[in-house]
Amino acid sequence: MSGSNKQQLSFLVSGGGTGGHIFPALSIANEIRRRHPEARILFVGAEGRMEMEKVPAAGYNIIGLPVSGFDRKHLLRNFKVVARLFKSMGLAKKILQDFKPDIAIGVGGYASGPMLKEAQKQGIPTLLQEQNSYAGVTNKLLAAKADCICVAYEGMERFFPQEKIVLTGNPVRRNLLECGASPEQARQAMGVDPNKKTVLIIGGSLGARTINNAIIDGLNKIGEAYDVQVIWQTGKIYDQQCSEALRVSNVKNVVQMPFISNMDMAYRAADLVVSRAGASSISELQLLGKAAILVPSPNVAEDHQTKNALALVNRDAAIMVTDADAGAQLVDTMLATVADEAKTAELGSNVLQMALRDAAERIVDEVEKIIERKNA
Repeated sequence: MSGSNKQQLSFLVSGGGTGGHIFPALSIANEIRRRHPEARILFVGAEGRMEMEKVPAAGYNIIGLPVSGFDRKHLLRNFKVVARLFKSMGLAKKILQDFKPDIAIGVGGYASGPMLKEAQKQGIPTLLQEQNSYAGVTNKLLAAKADCICVAYEGMERFFPQEKIVLTGNPVRRNLLECGASPEQARQAMGVDPNKKTVLIIGGSLGARTINNAIIDGLNKIGEAYDVQVIWQTGKIYDQQCSEALRVSNVKNVVQMPFISNMDMAYRAADLVVSRAGASSISELQLLGKAAILVPSPNVAEDHQTKNALALVNRDAAIMVTDADAGAQLVDTMLATVADEAKTAELGSNVLQMALRDAAERIVDEVEKIIERKNA
């Protein structure tokens, strides 16, 4: 951006709720900071959600709004939700007056709704980042007045004005792509046998009850598969239940942990990944070319994880086991797939072809174009 360094630029990034929204937001912020070290960057999230902890840990300031999602099952509880929404709109107005951003970037999640709506009212340019193949409600509502909508899947003109769509892919954590370890070194780092076929099981940042229960029920089967080993991330909530089940089973080829901090090593160690079908997990699998069995979470708006998974299944780039079938099918499918080298190689090769690289850089290119147009 020529000439833009004369004035200090201010960027507002809003959204969150899950790791799937927070990691892309941080990747975008890191790329802004790399290009504009002097820029001011402010995050706005939802009180009590994961971003309030993760964003400060990454070195950025964050303000929380008292916003929450609609309760689709108990409609009467939504009076509180509406009250919080109005309060959040008022706070959003004040944040914008104090911070005066050059642009507001929304990554989806509760807080981005009131924040970007208010920015659009005040004539502040907005960029939306939609991670999923099925657009979220917040982004659909904001699309008409957005300056640009960055997407990770083709065919998104079903949801958004076509002239605003830019296909960028989803940003992923940079360290995942820069891991220099061999699979053998990575397995050693993860505390497992360097020479055995390895399955990595991840349930998203919060864990996944169905996947964990299926593994608990299948521990004896896994124990009999002597040439296979499993790295099992259960999530904090399920840690006690899963570690106890593993202890009682006396199965030796499974290593269980509540959370994996060195995901770069965990992915590198794996011949096969079992995962939910959140957008950022899928982008990671694509960029790393990993064979995967996807178990879409049924507890997400518009069942978008199933749609994310099918986008891969339809190109022979992943296997899907539904949440309802996981108890009966997951362990058998997993053991059969990891034993079939031709199958894992084919899945890995096909998923790698779907990868969209340098997403954070592409998104920040669009951010800069919007600011340049505004300042022209």
